[in-house]
Amino acid sequence: MTLTQQLRALSEEHSAHNYHPLPIVITEAEGAWVTDAEGRRYLDMLAAYSAVNFGHRNPRLVEAARRQLERVTLVSRAFDHDQFGPFVAELAELAGKDMVLPMNSGAEAVETALKTARKWGYEVKGVPADQANIITFEGNFHGRTTTIVGFSTDPDARNSYGPFTPGFRTVPYGDVEALRAAMDDSTVGVLIEPIQGEAGVNVPPSGFLRAVRDLCTDANALMIADEIQSGLGRTGTTFAVEHEGVVPDVYILGKALGGGILPVSAVVADNDVLGVFKPGQHGSTFGGNPLACAVGREVVAMLRTGEFQERSRTLGAHMHARLGALPTDVVREVRGRGLWAGVELNGKARPVSERLMELGVLAKETHETTIRLAPPLVIGQDDLDWSLDQLEIALAG
Repeated sequence: MTLTQQLRALSEEHSAHNYHPLPIVITEAEGAWVTDAEGRRYLDMLAAYSAVNFGHRNPRLVEAARRQLERVTLVSRAFDHDQFGPFVAELAELAGKDMVLPMNSGAEAVETALKTARKWGYEVKGVPADQANIITFEGNFHGRTTTIVGFSTDPDARNSYGPFTPGFRTVPYGDVEALRAAMDDSTVGVLIEPIQGEAGVNVPPSGFLRAVRDLCTDANALMIADEIQSGLGRTGTTFAVEHEGVVPDVYILGKALGGGILPVSAVVADNDVLGVFKPGQHGSTFGGNPLACAVGREVVAMLRTGEFQERSRTLGAHMHARLGALPTDVVREVRGRGLWAGVELNGKARPVSERLMELGVLAKETHETTIRLAPPLVIGQDDLDWSLDQLEIALAG
């Protein structure tokens, strides 16, 4: 039995089967490449769902973590530490907002944004007690807490977890009139992914994000942009909403904010929104810890250069040009922006992802028929082209 087989057997026996991973065990990684337990290298075209935007073990981020590991890693929010103030100030400046509320996972940040919207709705907008509603969209993926899956339209995410938290209305993604009809005086927020990642990298119709912004402004409701996957350089801009010149009231950030080293998330908004919280009303022992802040500060510094946004724009245009030339008898549609694409097939995607793995490329299917591609933004064009060559071979069967 190989080492991979031994390790996978342990996983199968002792881990809950809540994932269906490809049959590979990764032991090392650097840049856009990973190595398995037998020493074979693979090009990573998933980047941990955008958590590894800056590449595996990015030297700047590893060094930032190493420096902090030698000083202090956790004090809780009972005390300040020397990385906290600079982190929240620098992240707020990057987003063009006043305040930051750091958390850990993306789902925690989404929950925080939902609580923020409700509290703001009652205390600022003046919605009657317990009457607030938040609009969400079909095909959404915002996490897996019981509140969040309650407004999911994915049966795998939702079934057998009720009863669910009330106060949410779900409308078709991209449908302006449905959104308008769902909003009323008690609407406190509209929660939207500027591009739906888990649903297959769904890009909304042109002008939709602008319409959402305008409707929120007219209704005095918060536009809440979940940029956990789409943000921090993935689509060729710092935030995906920039493609339509839109500024939301609230950003939800995660994944790449932790540099692929540890979970770091945050809600970013202005004083009149995040200022509703008072001591004791929300918190997290690990949120905003020294190690997270040190890595997050380096992520912000890297994004300030614009290098990664430009790489995503340039290489993304090249990638989409090649994907657009794939045979239409096999590929139904290609969606995405920047270095992010959903390749929807006319058949099942799992066999294609398995063939890709055999060819040395790691990608993953979503929703049965779509291959999702999201390579680290540090990938070179030669490596990107090689991966697309392998995709053509895999699609040919």
